[in-house]
Amino acid sequence: MENRNRKMALVLLTGAAVGAVIGAGMGVLFAPRKGSKTRRIIRHSAVGTKHDVSNWLKHAKDELTKTAHEKKEAFAKKLDETVSSMSYKAEDIITSLEAKLEDLKKKNAQLQK
Repeated sequence: MENRNRKMALVLLTGAAVGAVIGAGMGVLFAPRKGSKTRRIIRHSAVGTKHDVSNWLKHAKDELTKTAHEKKEAFAKKLDETVSSMSYKAEDIITSLEAKLEDLKKKNAQLQK
């Protein structure tokens, strides 16, 4: 559930960022200003957008790294539990086979008499 919420938040943030960029761009392009002033505003907006995208990518990378680390730890724990469980089962099988072997030895000894 938490992973689903993270994905939803990431989608919403991405949509908001894209919407803000498009809205700012449209507002600047249709504003009644001189071309040089409009270009300066566009340049300034582009630098701000670059900074925002850079921060967003850093955040996304950090979240992905965190999620990958959590999944790796969960996998390692599950693997340890599985190996431990199999170890106990192997011991049970060996004990059972040893008991069967003893029974067979006894039967063989009786048949050879």
